[in-house]
Amino acid sequence: MGTGPGRKRENGSIATTTSPPPPATPPPQQATGAAHTGRRPADRVTRGIGTLALAGLTVALVGLGAKAAAAASSLVPAAGPGRFPGWLAGPLHGLLPGVHGGGYEGLLLAICACYAIVVACAGTLGRRTLWTGIVLAHIAVLLAPPLLSADVFGYLDFARLGVLHGLDPYTHTAAAATGDAVYPYLGWHDVSTPYGPLFTLFTYGLVPLGIAGGIWALKVVAVLSSLAAIVLVWRSAERRGLAPAPAAALLGLNPLLLVFAVGGAHNDTLLGLLVAAGLVAVLDRRDVTGSATLVGAIAIKASAGLALPFTLIAAHRRGRGRPAVVAVVVALAAVVLVTLIGFGGQVSGIVGSLRGQQQLVAVHSVPSFVSRRLGLGRFDSTVRGGFDVAFALVAIACLIQTWRRPDRWLEAYGWTTLALLCATAWLLPWYALWALLPAALTADRRLRAATLVFCAYLVATRLPLAYPVLG
Repeated sequence: MGTGPGRKRENGSIATTTSPPPPATPPPQQATGAAHTGRRPADRVTRGIGTLALAGLTVALVGLGAKAAAAASSLVPAAGPGRFPGWLAGPLHGLLPGVHGGGYEGLLLAICACYAIVVACAGTLGRRTLWTGIVLAHIAVLLAPPLLSADVFGYLDFARLGVLHGLDPYTHTAAAATGDAVYPYLGWHDVSTPYGPLFTLFTYGLVPLGIAGGIWALKVVAVLSSLAAIVLVWRSAERRGLAPAPAAALLGLNPLLLVFAVGGAHNDTLLGLLVAAGLVAVLDRRDVTGSATLVGAIAIKASAGLALPFTLIAAHRRGRGRPAVVAVVVALAAVVLVTLIGFGGQVSGIVGSLRGQQQLVAVHSVPSFVSRRLGLGRFDSTVRGGFDVAFALVAIACLIQTWRRPDRWLEAYGWTTLALLCATAWLLPWYALWALLPAALTADRRLRAATLVFCAYLVATRLPLAYPVLG
């Protein structure tokens, strides 16, 4: 409506405009600066603090990447004496002196501190400011060498086994081709691929790029996948009337996402994009699209399957259960067809790979931590059984809750994901992305707080100064 007297036609109807404000109210040009900008002085201070923290986070990420690029160190596990070529170091090489051992702690803590401030101030940051920070942070980790993991070389090795050596990566390990040029950079030599067929076929297409081209292509994919997932979170929040800035900051600037998942070029970022797309589609009541997308995510990595029961129950309770189930069946059939064409029956070896991974124990998984604190050794089977039972009970309770209150399915899925991460014996920092997605998409403050506490624990597992406490 207009602000002057009289009437104005809007959309074919007649609307009466508001009358002028009373004389006691100052006109806009005479209002104070705070009223004119729509912000209180306290909001401007908070915005300034948040902007500085956002800049500090980006600078710290650049510093971490530059130190990792300076020389071989634990920051780049794939590097080592005689194997830190320029293509691995990347464009930040020579910008800063190197770091050794756990000397990156200060930078990682600075990144975490800046993240906490930005999340607290996100509601006062403008859209352009926040998105500039998110994009620059992702560019900073893109320019760094593969950080704190050599898994990205494993992705390429499995692909090279199939394309260059004619060996099925689901039934063979890197040890079957020790002469391959990627072999010295690997962290794992005795495992077959545990990843889904769609991801494996995707990496097949990167083999012609060579090792350097394949690695940096996977880094670009990780960055683009992460940014796309953040866009989905932002738009979903806007459509549902939630504040988009805190949601985007919670996910897009998280140190575990930036430093570990994106920095290490992990396929969890691609998985996260598909899971985010599926969750958002179901939130928008596009159950068929969401269900099919989640099946695609499972074909990247099996852990995505945890979301499907919750989305199917929600769809059923809304009267859309049958189309959603049909979509799942059709999508599964398509995945099976593509798998048989690409790998034949040998892809069944993935079952053995997944079973083998379940026997692995990460020294800082929660069950391992509890086992040590109880004086039962690195990993007690009774403790593990207790955590498995606890996870099963939480999952059942959350599924029942979803049946009773289908409008709360996302929160139930988020709590179940946290329970899974607490119960698993094989826990790695970039797995935090699994829990960050539902936490960012929901307005449940308790779920967000619990997710951030768990993220803090995961960061602590990578800080040598915390090792005395963690045992």
